[in-house]
Amino acid sequence: MRAVLDALPSPTTLIDADGTILLTNSAWDDMADLLGSDLLVGVGGSYFAMALHMQDDGTNRALIASLGELSRGERTSVSSDYALPHAGGVTWFHLQATRLREAGHVVVTHTDVTSRVRAERASTWRSRHDPLTELPNRARLHELIDTELRRPGRPAVTVLFLDVDGFKEVNDSLGHEVGDDLLRQLAARLIERTRAEDAVGRLGGDEFVVLCTDCDVDGAEALAERFRTSFDRPFDLGGRVARLTASIGVATAREGDSDVRSTDLVRDADLAMYAAKAAGRNGVRTFSSELRSAAQYRLLVAAELEEAIETGQLVLHYQPVLHLPTGQVSGVEVLVRWEHPERGLVPPMEFIPVAEQHGLIVPLTHWVLRTATRQTAEWARAGLTLITGVNISASHFATGTLVDDVAAALAAAGLPPEQLILELTETSVAEDPRGAAAQFAALRVSGVEVSIDDFGCGYSSLSQLVSMPAGVLKIDRSLVNGLDDASGQSAAAIAAVVSLGQACGMRSLAEGVETAGQLRMAAELGCTFAQGYYIARPMPADQLERWMPEHARQRAVVAGRA
Repeated sequence: MRAVLDALPSPTTLIDADGTILLTNSAWDDMADLLGSDLLVGVGGSYFAMALHMQDDGTNRALIASLGELSRGERTSVSSDYALPHAGGVTWFHLQATRLREAGHVVVTHTDVTSRVRAERASTWRSRHDPLTELPNRARLHELIDTELRRPGRPAVTVLFLDVDGFKEVNDSLGHEVGDDLLRQLAARLIERTRAEDAVGRLGGDEFVVLCTDCDVDGAEALAERFRTSFDRPFDLGGRVARLTASIGVATAREGDSDVRSTDLVRDADLAMYAAKAAGRNGVRTFSSELRSAAQYRLLVAAELEEAIETGQLVLHYQPVLHLPTGQVSGVEVLVRWEHPERGLVPPMEFIPVAEQHGLIVPLTHWVLRTATRQTAEWARAGLTLITGVNISASHFATGTLVDDVAAALAAAGLPPEQLILELTETSVAEDPRGAAAQFAALRVSGVEVSIDDFGCGYSSLSQLVSMPAGVLKIDRSLVNGLDDASGQSAAAIAAVVSLGQACGMRSLAEGVETAGQLRMAAELGCTFAQGYYIARPMPADQLERWMPEHARQRAVVAGRA
């Protein structure tokens, strides 16, 4: 029997029904020499007493009982995993016991499974933690929050949802390695400002969540302010100094709220964070039921808008653009409207942001391009030649398909590219100046003109503007509104923009002209084009067709009086 046991590579012992060790193999003796006789006993010692000496708990007492049942033939085998602490650390074993003959003797083998257990534990840890920051990940965060919410008698539980303002610009300008370094620095700062009983986790990207136990709304807002001020100290990004801000949302499950889940709390904090960001960034916003109602309304609008695009509920209105040197209407700007079957005419400010948020802006722009080019081609065939301006969203611009989408719309309508102008806001251009320049150049080569909209309200640098192959600068209405006389600051600013545009080979358009004085000043300051309510409000296509001859007659009368 000793020879048989010695042939086994794992530490093995033969015990009788009372747990007395009858035989051990060489591997057992070697392990006893390594771990010490105070842990492992030899022949004549009690295996059961040894187990209880290691750990007198319910697990080992259940094991001893199982070995007794095996010895009596009441079961066929015993199997168990256990940890053996020792001076060198902890070794994990898989115990396997089998009854030998009818004498009630039991052979017990102990296979070292430490490597397997460590690998399994490492895998489990990785599955519940973010590999970049080593913080709890989304799944682990929800486990922690749900555990706290279910704790009997727990007080208020609060979740903070933090998003870094301007993180995308760091990634785009300095690279993802620098962005990753920023996230690690941010994780360290959040941990520094978190209480010992709280937990910080990363959902993904630049979104972090903090679980605050025993924390009401007032305490959570104070804690959120501490996190926000942690951004006051600049970040060192590979030798570059970056100053960033954060938008933080706060949501609380009060004591007694038994039906709240982690998904509810994180969702509410997320809504509050977006409200803080929409309010101007670098702020803290606490969740309210109004935010949830607004989110539900946006979901409803998104679903209805998708149907509206497919079923023809959208219409285009056209606002005339005046060519100031001649006084003639040279073109129109396209503005989309939604003729809702229940709510009537819905203005774009109510559904364009929803389209942006829910991924509907590209199909919406496709519809606008197709409809506008088709209408412009119909006017041209009827003898009315106009240049039509279509606003392009930054998200559509970022897809990289804009040039092909425009070409497809022009081909389908049979419209010359010279009769289309695309308008993109200054801030959108500034987000990706290289991509903007490449697509602008391709469009202008094809014959389509490009306009930078709302110029003067964004943050484009002079170098970006000089390198941008656009043909028109649309001066923002905020400057035009102050255009009272030639000596004012607005007049000086517009004169500078006009001169800058001319130096870059661009013509200028004053938008938002609402008075005769503003129109006159725009012309005197050198603007090539103007549009606004003083000239004409946006109108449907059929109304524009009737308005054009009337405007021409009025212009002729004015010219005759002059």
